[in-house]
Amino acid sequence: MLMRTALLVAVVAALTSLPESGRAPADGAPCTTATATCEQWITFGNGPARSMVYSTHPLGTPNASVTRALIMVHGANRNADHYFATATAAAFLAGALDNTVIIAPRLIAAPDKPQANEVVWPNGGDSWRSGGMSPSNPTVSSFDFVDEILRRLADRKMFPNLTKVVVAGHSAGGQLVTRYEMANKVHGTLGASVTYVVANPSSYAWPAAVRPLPTGDADPAMADKEALGASGEKLHTQFTYGPFDSMKASNYNRWPAGLENRTSGYTATMTDDQLRTHLVERPTTYLLGQVDVLPLGGFDSSPTAMAQGPTRRARGEAFVKYVTETLGAKHQAIIVPECGHNDRCIFTTDVVLPVIFP
Repeated sequence: MLMRTALLVAVVAALTSLPESGRAPADGAPCTTATATCEQWITFGNGPARSMVYSTHPLGTPNASVTRALIMVHGANRNADHYFATATAAAFLAGALDNTVIIAPRLIAAPDKPQANEVVWPNGGDSWRSGGMSPSNPTVSSFDFVDEILRRLADRKMFPNLTKVVVAGHSAGGQLVTRYEMANKVHGTLGASVTYVVANPSSYAWPAAVRPLPTGDADPAMADKEALGASGEKLHTQFTYGPFDSMKASNYNRWPAGLENRTSGYTATMTDDQLRTHLVERPTTYLLGQVDVLPLGGFDSSPTAMAQGPTRRARGEAFVKYVTETLGAKHQAIIVPECGHNDRCIFTTDVVLPVIFP
């Protein structure tokens, strides 16, 4: 673990010390620093509303060398710069920098200070994590932002050879990706395959009113011990499901924790069956840190979230078992060895690199 950390520090340092602050030179080399040089703006409709992304390549310049794209969504700290560095470091390790456009969107919310015409996203209720509408631009949702990025990538005039797109996120970003996967309206329309990578979110949008019962691998008494030993690197599967006592959390099955009460935002006009169908059909991989079993890093300990399991790892394992065994999804889950709630550990591990750079 110490060796891998030292290697990653060296990689990030090398990337951030490129000449001209990471400026992409005339030969089309990737821009790799989260500075103004790597900023690109996504304008909504006719403007002036816009949002910023960091990108390794310009989104408005033809580039025949790019064959894949990675969209990396930040966590609750809304630190797109950090996640851009994580994603570019992972691409360096995978040998994927030259033919991959890496995009780290910035979803700002109060108390962040927006630039001119920059869209501000909601941070509570139906928030940016779940397709909520912008308070500054109430016709635009956070999912519309991701839709627009995907449309830019699908422009054959700009990226004629791009065939694969991965939408990934960690923690709060993982919440956005798991809900975007089941809700977005552009999947299958882009001329490129889109896959989704959900890493260590605190909660999921459950497709049914059942929840994992607090027994077996969802036993709270074992929550901080379930990752120990050789078996800790294997996916736990001892979960059973049943009705949840709504007296303990009246909102337990309301969006974004479940499918009920979707009265606003991107998903308001969609049916439950549409969301379930998308959830099952769309290719998704879940990354769960082996030791992400402690209430750290913004862990959601609300009664609604605790209804999904005692730890992030247990919540992910229980959700994956339900959607695969009960609903028939062909999703994959990976226990990432030695990682806790840490995006750089998760995304720079050898077993994960082929998932985010297919």
